[in-house]
Amino acid sequence: MMLSWRRRRDTARLARKSKLNDDDSHDNLEMEILVPIHFRCPISLDLMKDPVTLSTGITYDRESIEKWIEDGNQTCPVTNQVLLSIDQIPNHFIRKMIQDWCVENRSYGIERIPTPRIPVSPYEVSDICKRIVAATQRGDHKKCKELVLKIKYWGKESERNKRCIVDNGAGCVLAAAFESFAQAISSSSTVEKYADLLVEILSVLVWMFPLGGEGQTKLGSVISLRCMLWLLKSNGDLSARQSAVLVLKELLSLDQKHVNTLVEIEGVIQALVELIKEPICPASSKASLMVIFYMISPSAISHKIASIFVELGLVSLIIEVLVDGDKSICEKALGVLDHVCDSKEGREKAYENALIIPVLFQKILASELASKFSVSILWKLCKNEKREEGGVVAEALQLKVSALQKLLILLQVGCDESTKEKVTELLKLLNLCRTKLDCIGSSMDFRYLKKSY
Repeated sequence: MMLSWRRRRDTARLARKSKLNDDDSHDNLEMEILVPIHFRCPISLDLMKDPVTLSTGITYDRESIEKWIEDGNQTCPVTNQVLLSIDQIPNHFIRKMIQDWCVENRSYGIERIPTPRIPVSPYEVSDICKRIVAATQRGDHKKCKELVLKIKYWGKESERNKRCIVDNGAGCVLAAAFESFAQAISSSSTVEKYADLLVEILSVLVWMFPLGGEGQTKLGSVISLRCMLWLLKSNGDLSARQSAVLVLKELLSLDQKHVNTLVEIEGVIQALVELIKEPICPASSKASLMVIFYMISPSAISHKIASIFVELGLVSLIIEVLVDGDKSICEKALGVLDHVCDSKEGREKAYENALIIPVLFQKILASELASKFSVSILWKLCKNEKREEGGVVAEALQLKVSALQKLLILLQVGCDESTKEKVTELLKLLNLCRTKLDCIGSSMDFRYLKKSY
């Protein structure tokens, strides 16, 4: 079987070649060489970069065989034998032969494959976890930070390393260490002393969720949440603020019982609004919106929390996000606004903003989720507004002929039952509004709609 390696030789090289053979004076020279079959992975048929051998004695490229096993296969692809063990033994002999072959054929443009890093093993992860536990018990923050940085380095090397680290309980150990050192903070001097360690732990925990019951309990304790809030409010360290809000988002998404604990901590609402007002990066903005979404999701205290967010100017901030944001952040912003409009205060702030109606209709059909939230918000605003002539929503809807068109198109392309019911009710309200005033063309480039509905 042939594997083609191609390269284009420049004019100078062709000139040197022509001295040896006048026939080889083409501008572009294409070379083909035979790759030995035992250098190719039986799965991908590509040259192996990290050859490993299974218990059946067959050698594969590590990436290919790992994907095969992750897909649920329990047999050897070549022999079809059941794998008694999924251990992968690095085949250094084959790898060295491949590297030598690459060097021999470098004149044909073949690059030498680098010596692969040895993946982290479950034993190494278990060992470092024991050392972190011991360092935490001693209160040795320097040693603990050194070990956390080692885990962080392992995680950066490969996704396989991350899976191995997570599967062997490192998340729970780090959550316990975070709570322990957070508890040790009793003065400003110790805050600075442990700050770097706490930030590093959070930066690693971001990709370790779910942590398991014990780990989530440790990270969701009042002590841990207060510490995360302190990091969230730290003005100088942007990475600390980003890691803190990303961990909060993951924590609340798994178990909303932590919401009740979080909202009792003074300053958390202000810190989240500040992250939206002065964003660090798209990831932190999205995470902030998701944390707010979980905090104001329907519950016994959600209206009270939503009112505080409204007082801090969240509605106008969300509308600014909707005007300039991408699809993903707009969906999250619309979800938050939908919950905010459950409260009277939230709707009143929305009525005051002249952009609210045009922006919401603009987001209909942007995506399935955006359509769902936009329709829900419009329905709440229309349903709860006083129907007297000159009402804010009524006037805005009367000026938007495309509003009817977009809602009708949404019914045609399909939506869930709840959204369909709200669209139907909105169409009835809009049709009543159209009978009061003559409608004019939309600024959203839809043609004038003469047909009555």
